[in-house]
Amino acid sequence: MTAYTTKIDIPAETRRAVVDLLNQHLADTFDLYSQIKQAHWNVKGLHFIALHELFDKLAADVLPLIDDIAERITTLSGVAVGTIRSAARASRLMDFPLAGVIEREALELLSDRYATLAASAREAIDTAASLGDVDTADLFTGMSRELDKTLWVLEAHLQ
Repeated sequence: MTAYTTKIDIPAETRRAVVDLLNQHLADTFDLYSQIKQAHWNVKGLHFIALHELFDKLAADVLPLIDDIAERITTLSGVAVGTIRSAARASRLMDFPLAGVIEREALELLSDRYATLAASAREAIDTAASLGDVDTADLFTGMSRELDKTLWVLEAHLQ
């Protein structure tokens, strides 16, 4: 979906395809943010404070990814579809339990979400590159690197 004119020299058809790809990842990443906050607010267990603080940091670290994705969409003359309702409808992530979660379960659930999104980001690198948009491929490369690093942190807690 493109809505604005631009002098960017990427063909309109390519920009539309990339905007669709980016909007899917905007929904997934916004959903990840909300799931991290759900874990932050509801984690229980002996290591509550450490995980409560960790999850808050992880949520803060995801916000720049969301912003980068949305700004790339609008840079390509698209519309960033970024409401909570739209993210909930479009997200490919599994639902997060609404009840309190014990610390290990919260770590496992979040590590699953991070692994899913990181794998999807790697696929998006190839898709964006095949469409000829190396800048969006680079955005997804950075996103993949950040998600993998956080996955490592989560998995370290589970070892």
